[in-house]
Amino acid sequence: MELKNLNQHIRSLISLSATEAPVISCYQSLVNRRLKDRNIFVERIRTLQHRLSGSEREDFDTALAQIQRYLDTELLPDAQGIAIFCRSGKEPFFLPMQFRVPLPNWIAVDNVPNIYHLIELKDTYHRYIVMIATEESVRILQVNLGSITAQMWNERPELRKRVGREWTKAHFQRYLKERKRKFLKESIALLDKLMVAGDYSHLILAGNTNVVSQIKNELPKHLMERVIDSVTASGSTPLKDVVESTLAAFVEAEEQESRAKVRDLLSQLRTGGLAVAGTGPSYRALCLGQVDVLVLHKDYQPGMVWLCNQCFNLDLDSVQPESCPECGSRTFRKVDIKEKMVSLAEEFDSTIEVVNQSDELVQLGSVGCLLSYRLLDDYI
Repeated sequence: MELKNLNQHIRSLISLSATEAPVISCYQSLVNRRLKDRNIFVERIRTLQHRLSGSEREDFDTALAQIQRYLDTELLPDAQGIAIFCRSGKEPFFLPMQFRVPLPNWIAVDNVPNIYHLIELKDTYHRYIVMIATEESVRILQVNLGSITAQMWNERPELRKRVGREWTKAHFQRYLKERKRKFLKESIALLDKLMVAGDYSHLILAGNTNVVSQIKNELPKHLMERVIDSVTASGSTPLKDVVESTLAAFVEAEEQESRAKVRDLLSQLRTGGLAVAGTGPSYRALCLGQVDVLVLHKDYQPGMVWLCNQCFNLDLDSVQPESCPECGSRTFRKVDIKEKMVSLAEEFDSTIEVVNQSDELVQLGSVGCLLSYRLLDDYI
């Protein structure tokens, strides 16, 4: 699946209107066209069934049956993770997505889809280019969400057989060296066009060590700045194995970029700049469309909070408030605030960065936002 398709699916999920029927959000890891941990899946289903009753339980069981049929018959051989969103009732909905990277084993029931794990997947594995170079050929792969989505091949032309009377050995060696350099330059020119056309910001080099070294020497500065790693591979190494060996490097590079956003957040907060931190301030900034980047710690778990039905003010207390301090309304509903925040970020096209490890971010409440602007009231 390409990143643009995932983004379209996320848009569909956040725009799905709530009905009386519950939505099952099901994320699972797969192995050999089966659930990796079926016992955990079954136990979680039983727990959810015990918590539901009446028509809600009936709608849940109907949606679950559709999910089970899909899991029994439609899993792809190379899929390592799956996300399924399903609702029965008067406005049925069904959206399955399979990926070549694992997903957490997690199932939730709510009136709207839970999309956080798709956001985390997108942030961790989004898209990059791999250039595999040997003495004879160069392959350029476009990798989206752990899968090869496009491949281009540039083969070196046959050597000219002119050694002997016409060419001395020294002449031939000079010709061979120049020919290699020309071939690499042509391949790099093709790479440059692909990087620009696809707006790729990450490049990984793979292949013969000597050839990779030559490529690094020939790469223009703007491409070299996008190289995040290089891995060794022969011309006979299966493409799948090459991509798997590059994933770890890409994930690490993405984590470093996420930590850089934490440093930006801390700098802005310390200087009174365009940033807020903590659940309440971050949620309010998201509601107002002020957020450029939402920064979340991977372990951020604020849980369910009370939301005013009238003005959408947030109350972080575990006990339902008597009235809203902002508008005086007495009607509230409980919401998963992390899901609400990532949905708002997607709705306003804000960037979302998920950080695996950052003590500084944890001290700020595990969540913060880099803002694109402040409201006038913020300066009063």
